[in-house]
Amino acid sequence: MKQFRRGAALALCGLLAFGALAGCSGSGSADDGVQIIRIGHNQSTNHPTHTGLTAFETYIEERLGDKYDIQIFPSELLGSQNEMVQLTQTGAITFCVASNSLLETFSENYTLFNMPYLFSSAEAYHNAMDDPEVTGPIFESTKQAGFEAVTWLDAGTRNFYTINTPIYSPEDLKGLKIRVQQSPTNVRMMELLGGSATPMGFGDVYTALQSQMLDGAENNELALTENGHGDVCKYYSYDMHQMIPDILIGNLDFMESLSEEERAIFDEGFLVLNQTQRDAWEDAVAQAKDRAENEQGVEFIYLDDISAFQEAVAPMHDEMLAEYPDLAPIYELIQEHNAEFAAQA
Repeated sequence: MKQFRRGAALALCGLLAFGALAGCSGSGSADDGVQIIRIGHNQSTNHPTHTGLTAFETYIEERLGDKYDIQIFPSELLGSQNEMVQLTQTGAITFCVASNSLLETFSENYTLFNMPYLFSSAEAYHNAMDDPEVTGPIFESTKQAGFEAVTWLDAGTRNFYTINTPIYSPEDLKGLKIRVQQSPTNVRMMELLGGSATPMGFGDVYTALQSQMLDGAENNELALTENGHGDVCKYYSYDMHQMIPDILIGNLDFMESLSEEERAIFDEGFLVLNQTQRDAWEDAVAQAKDRAENEQGVEFIYLDDISAFQEAVAPMHDEMLAEYPDLAPIYELIQEHNAEFAAQA
């Protein structure tokens, strides 16, 4: 079934790419001349990301429905995140949601947001990501690649979850094959923590866990329920190593084709998407934890001390600043948010 779905997705992607080459500029046209805007993401229709995108669809079509028809494709129907980013680059689709970790491979500036323990608290994370002085230079850094980031989405806190071995300290990760997102930063993080990093597209993780090609993975709580990982992994440990946003990116040609009035409406729509998704996130996490614990039998492990994890990966901050000195001013701005919204003891 999965092979059929992926084959169908690739066939559809081929058709979309053909359409882009034929001049659709990131979208198609319906019979009535309304421009079709395709948006792809890798989550289910129950996920806060899809809820936010649906609110965006409603907002835009209520104001520009005579010109644009928003079509949302969930669950990797348009391919993996990497494939969707490439389709957005070429204009075969108009927008897609991509993890910040993946975007690191398109612009080194995104390395910053992938740093483990970059943010001191969820409040610091949210306030920093809402600060245009923090996000602006990074969001605009992929224009030369054919797309730009238009808003961020909350993806919670990333933690380790495993099949057989509960994680209490970095020592427990030694020898374990852990799926990480496809970025050099995440591979380096696992190297310092002692685990064996296995970069892999998100859509392939469940099968790899089920076949025990992997010993575990790292993600937020929704991965346990929305993606079924809690059916296999029975230990979820709150080491809180990363708060990595998901990013909505848009095809640059399409964004630059909008009139000033249209761009203002789209910008408002991006704010609606952001707020709707974030409002839905907290409830979704609570529901996921309840279901994972009571239906899937997942044990949640709340660590009293995460300092060993923090100390193990601390060199990454200095390494990043040495390699990308231009990011230092943004890093310092984040530290100001960290000081203002420090974690509660």
